[in-house]
Amino acid sequence: MTPTTAMEAAPSAPHPSPTTPGLDDRITRALVGAAVGDALGGPVEGWTPEQIAERHGGRVTGIVGPWYGEDWRTARPIAPYHKGDGHVTDDTLMTHALIRVYAKVRDHLDAYAVADHLVPDLLSPRWIPELEAEALPLQRIFLAEKWIVARLHYGHIDPREAGAGNIVNCGAAMYMAPVGLVNAGDPRAAYAEALEVAAPHQSSYGREAAGVFAAAVAAACRPGATPEAVVDAALALAKDGTRSAIEAVCEVAARHEDFEAALAPLRAAVEPFDTVGPDYRAPSLGARRPSRLHAIEELPVALGMLLVGGGDYRRTVLGSVNYGRDCDSIATMSGAIVGALGDEVPADWAATVAEASRLDLHTPARTLTEVAREVFARDLERRRAHEETFTALAGTR
Repeated sequence: MTPTTAMEAAPSAPHPSPTTPGLDDRITRALVGAAVGDALGGPVEGWTPEQIAERHGGRVTGIVGPWYGEDWRTARPIAPYHKGDGHVTDDTLMTHALIRVYAKVRDHLDAYAVADHLVPDLLSPRWIPELEAEALPLQRIFLAEKWIVARLHYGHIDPREAGAGNIVNCGAAMYMAPVGLVNAGDPRAAYAEALEVAAPHQSSYGREAAGVFAAAVAAACRPGATPEAVVDAALALAKDGTRSAIEAVCEVAARHEDFEAALAPLRAAVEPFDTVGPDYRAPSLGARRPSRLHAIEELPVALGMLLVGGGDYRRTVLGSVNYGRDCDSIATMSGAIVGALGDEVPADWAATVAEASRLDLHTPARTLTEVAREVFARDLERRRAHEETFTALAGTR
């Protein structure tokens, strides 16, 4: 795929119409779409497509129960979580936490906002669906996310440098959809802000993926955007192994319209860039280390499934879920992007996830929409002030 140029990347935007969703609808569909994708992928995370098909008697076509059935509490003592039955995972918990940070700051975020607001939020009791109890989000998030609290709350590390040393994974990317939505229509701004927000959490290609994912969400918000245009916007900004991985996966994905046929080819395409190795639950010794040559697996596959699904929510997200491995994060990302493109999330899935998780999936979207409008107004004021200053300095108009 050929990236668009800067001139091509900013077409004049038509006004929303009944067939062109506006900002409110796109933000809602992106965030609800991400949560539903997360809930669908949670119960089959870590397994291969073949194991998923054997366990469920075929491909997953909707919300399913825990992999271990009634033994979910004790089957994996290190992760005694109720994954399945419509429960969201830490992907959604972190996404909603970041929205609450935006609600407090009501402007663009930086690494210090993570230290000042996200860390305290992770230390405040919330309803945790997979624990079926009120607890600190810190007690549910993965070790790579606990790193944020350890480094900032206990270690007092400079927020801009705290991500260095953490394992390099999709932990920061998985919750960056709000950054893309606040910067709706401006992928470059979304990329830059996400890199700043991810700094206390990730480094190397983990941080890069956070920026590129936010850019993809922002690009998807453009009226008339297509899956191909989203991929082009991502490629225009992606660097190093992340760019190469997206190119490789999306070149393969463009030849498929059925996710079943695409599962093995997409895995083969991303494998040279993925450090985890063939056994997702037993990573290789070189896994998740900084590198300019590698990439996280989740983002390229999510973009690939976006192409395979052709912008259709069901096809895109079910392809992501049945891919296996870290499929809750893959489906979170692809669900956010296809939702931002404007496709509606199946109402029955959304209702089941909201009820099972005991979460309001729509209020965070309304909150973020309000913040996005306020931030745009602030940006406009800042831009006009800069124009006046530069004109006075340069003597040009």
